[in-house]
Amino acid sequence: MDQDVFFTREPVVNKQRAITATRLRVHAPDCATAVAALESIGDDWPLARPVFVGLAGCRPDATLADWIAPEGAMLEVAAPSLADPVTAQAVSQLAQSGLPLVLSDYKAGTEIPAGLAFRFVMADARVQPVTIRVPGILIATGIDEPAAFDAAIKAGYGGAAGWFFKAGQTTAKKLAPAHAQIVRVLNLVRRNADPKQIEDAMKQDVALSFKLLRYINSAGFGLMCQVQSFRHAVVILGYEKLNKWLSLLLVTAGKDPSAPALMQAAIARGRLMEVLGAEFFPREEHDNLFITGAFSLLDRLLGAPMDKVLEEMSLPDRISDALLGQDGAYTPFLKLARACEDASADGLSELTHALGLSADAVNRAQLSALKFADTLEF
Repeated sequence: MDQDVFFTREPVVNKQRAITATRLRVHAPDCATAVAALESIGDDWPLARPVFVGLAGCRPDATLADWIAPEGAMLEVAAPSLADPVTAQAVSQLAQSGLPLVLSDYKAGTEIPAGLAFRFVMADARVQPVTIRVPGILIATGIDEPAAFDAAIKAGYGGAAGWFFKAGQTTAKKLAPAHAQIVRVLNLVRRNADPKQIEDAMKQDVALSFKLLRYINSAGFGLMCQVQSFRHAVVILGYEKLNKWLSLLLVTAGKDPSAPALMQAAIARGRLMEVLGAEFFPREEHDNLFITGAFSLLDRLLGAPMDKVLEEMSLPDRISDALLGQDGAYTPFLKLARACEDASADGLSELTHALGLSADAVNRAQLSALKFADTLEF
């Protein structure tokens, strides 16, 4: 491809704030370039949830018919673009071929071409009352914080698209006891303590041990045998890998209503950093890259300020520096992971080029990271 095409994304959540789909923006100058970028993803495409594919920078045209859409993909079409006869005809042809459609930027009174059906309809909850009749399940946009989401759901919206749940407040001044126990075990592993000592600490929380073994035996880990006990895990994994998976326990310990969505976002960030950082850092640091991304939403997940969370933990400086927004080796990769969640691709493009990465590598890593996060049961 002659021109870079970048993907950015946001989640679509249901009334319970669980992620049910991904809204993928393809920033491309034309449809042919967008199709080429989408086709290059291959096996990295996430299949666990629907993906709403929308074009940013161009309108749908006949060249979209060349796209062999993966299972679960839906084409997002902006309602105003249907006034263009070329777009309307292309969308109608795609619909006839069986590609599911999502309508975005909907406003009351928008004329919909005859014969088009939409699975979901996205409307700005700040200006569109839910009493409007829409040809699909109504999804709120324009939501910027949890209270606005609750208001939209109360008004009758079926869900929302966006990162509103990242805007919650951190109120606690220290870690809750359950979180502190995980941190104690993590610190023991970081210090390469005797397995018996770590096992004794794990036994103080049976649920903790159960969750750890479930993660280790999940499809995302790819082990050839079933790990049956903590001591077996030490033998099979070693301390470094064990530290990575114990870190997941901390990420998934939050009780906030948005915790499942936050967990998925945090783990996707971690995996993205791990994949993209692999060629920049030695193998022994790859897990630290994962932990940096996974811990980047700990303040929201645990309800405590990031500096207070980190005070309790024995983390390498490179991780702490990135999480506190300071310059460091991992910081550019965390910034890039966050930029994948922006509406615009400008920041993502700048960071990608600064690191000497290709747009295709970042796009593939981003979707691969989502696929990985989907393999874990929270």
